[in-house]
Amino acid sequence: MSESDSTKSEGVKRISVSLPPAVFNELDRLVATRGFENRSQAISEMIHQSLTEHYQDQGDRLMAGTITLFYDESKPGLLQALAEIQRAHIDEVISSQHVLLEDDHTMQVILVQGPATRLKLIADELITCKGVRSGKLTISSAILPPIHGRDSKDS
Repeated sequence: MSESDSTKSEGVKRISVSLPPAVFNELDRLVATRGFENRSQAISEMIHQSLTEHYQDQGDRLMAGTITLFYDESKPGLLQALAEIQRAHIDEVISSQHVLLEDDHTMQVILVQGPATRLKLIADELITCKGVRSGKLTISSAILPPIHGRDSKDS
């Protein structure tokens, strides 16, 4: 291993994994199909995804993510209901973007951050509004950096 290779892996920990031949072959196909550099990168991504799901289930961990909604904006009262829910959770709702689709449909992507249980609650409230066709919460254990310092005041 060259010096630059050892520098890259300085913080890396190694493990050994034994797999049945069928799973090993599927892993190699996944690496090739998805374009991973190697098996380690693929396995690392899988473990990261599993950890994210674990933290999501635990509930108290601060997480960031998106709530993606598809809805029929012509449904009476829907836009108001969605706005009220987002205002009620203003500490967790960072921003949102609307994309106009065909036939009075809209896709809305809402950026959120907060404890996983609260984010799931907000997503459920939004997704169950009458007129929302579908929705999904996607979260990550990575969080947004602070936009403003809490103690900063206008000079």
